[in-house]
Amino acid sequence: MLGTPEIANAWLQAGVIGLGDSRIENIATMRGAGITAPMILIRTPMLSQVATIVELSDVSFNTEIDIIRKLSDAAKDINKVHGIVLMVELGDLREGIMPEKLEDYVWLVLSLPNVVFMGIGTNLACRSGVSPDLRNMAELSALADSIDVIFGPIVNTVSGGNSANLEWALSGADTGRINNLRLGESMLLGCEPLHRKVITGLHTDAITLVAEVIELKTKPSQPWGSIAQSAFGEILPSSDRGDITQAILAIGRQDTDPEGLEPPQGMKILAASSDHLVMDVTDYNGGLEIGSEISFQLNYSALLRAMTSPFIAKVIDKASDQEAGKPLMKIS
Repeated sequence: MLGTPEIANAWLQAGVIGLGDSRIENIATMRGAGITAPMILIRTPMLSQVATIVELSDVSFNTEIDIIRKLSDAAKDINKVHGIVLMVELGDLREGIMPEKLEDYVWLVLSLPNVVFMGIGTNLACRSGVSPDLRNMAELSALADSIDVIFGPIVNTVSGGNSANLEWALSGADTGRINNLRLGESMLLGCEPLHRKVITGLHTDAITLVAEVIELKTKPSQPWGSIAQSAFGEILPSSDRGDITQAILAIGRQDTDPEGLEPPQGMKILAASSDHLVMDVTDYNGGLEIGSEISFQLNYSALLRAMTSPFIAKVIDKASDQEAGKPLMKIS
């Protein structure tokens, strides 16, 4: 959420135990807003940012020995202790230390000044879609146990993963040593990421994307002329459905992911370029004119891109408005 302080404070008031972000710039935004809660950098640090990372964050997730050494040096320079969580590869093939190498990394962290070993974690379902399950979560717990056997009881944090872990975590299965999850998508969009099931008690419409109609015309449904690739390398399928009512909205691919938008009933997204969203609104009964605002629901991909677009205004409604049934956030 780009370090939006209002959302950070709302989550803290709701009971989360700390805030994580993959970008130190977003952590800087929250610190600048006076948020003093524990901050975790949940992406492997960049060497070029280690000084800022130890200054602004309390803990970072790590996979590289050279970076851990530099974090130690940077923390020593400002007389601060920085927490290290070692990420372990359990099959999704994004970041992570191979399990058989984990002991070597723990030795390293314990040998360095001004860093403290906090625990281990893993990430699943992001790159390859590998689901958290009894097997890989038990493996992570077993790794925590083996570290404690070798080094003593030093494992405090065992971070099982992200919102994709919720189905497993709430299934009644034995959660073993897992005592931490990094939740974002589930809390914001009200569904779990593996199958996009709605989570009971959460709202799926807390965030809406609003775009303005800048053109509204009757046009043919089928393009004419010699057809080649579009600006984004696509050859779009088309069929002749006769004339349609076509609306163009002032939003495009540099603002959001068009494939992650859910339009109102009676509207269909036809195509998107950098700055235009083309829609068939023939069957929409709500009445449209130039300047009309169209509200969309978003998935994770669309929300991510919309929040980071400088051309999207982020408007957060007050709690009283939320209680009245309005969305928590409107981005337009």
